[in-house]
Amino acid sequence: MTTFDKREEGFEKKFAHDEELRFKATARRNKRLGLWVAEKLGMKGAEAETYSKSVVEAEFKEGGDEDVFRKIREDLDAKKIAVSDQQIRQTMSELMTRAIEEIKTGR
Repeated sequence: MTTFDKREEGFEKKFAHDEELRFKATARRNKRLGLWVAEKLGMKGAEAETYSKSVVEAEFKEGGDEDVFRKIREDLDAKKIAVSDQQIRQTMSELMTRAIEEIKTGR
């Protein structure tokens, strides 16, 4: 194996690792985001957990944050809960930062 091949293999492994980290962090973020919204919707216990799972699943419909944002926005609007788009996006960002840090530190 040439030096170039080894280097290419290293980049491929790093890319795969980074993608796995991003996937895990996104799922963790979405679960917590779902619990945050569930609380605003007045849900507790099993109902809140079920709602949180629905937020995680929303990620897989189209991929990316917009489908998750849209689901949350629609659910809050349906119950006439006043939360700004900015607050939702800020919470998404904060929860993602926390999820990444927890995964990197093994928590």
